[in-house]
Amino acid sequence: MVQYASANYVALLRHHGLQISMSAKGNPYDNAFMESFYKTLKYEEVHLWNYETYEDVIERLSFFIEEVYNRKRLHSSIGYVPPTEFEASVLKLKPADRPVLNL
Repeated sequence: MVQYASANYVALLRHHGLQISMSAKGNPYDNAFMESFYKTLKYEEVHLWNYETYEDVIERLSFFIEEVYNRKRLHSSIGYVPPTEFEASVLKLKPADRPVLNL
């Protein structure tokens, strides 16, 4: 991960008006959730399809994220339910009774 903390890389990001995404110097842990999502996306979607066009990619990825990842796939961090089901159950609770997620 040192390449993401190098002076040249950081300078290139700043040149383009971007901010480096690390919690501290050389500490990329705030990307852990996205890295986990990308791993799931690759193994459960991308590696299983032979996309022929850019439109195929857009259609399939949108379907995977909305229909599979959010509505069907069980997520261990939220009690082995899909995110849409978890969100619906939380929204039914009074604000004071809503759980605090330790992400």
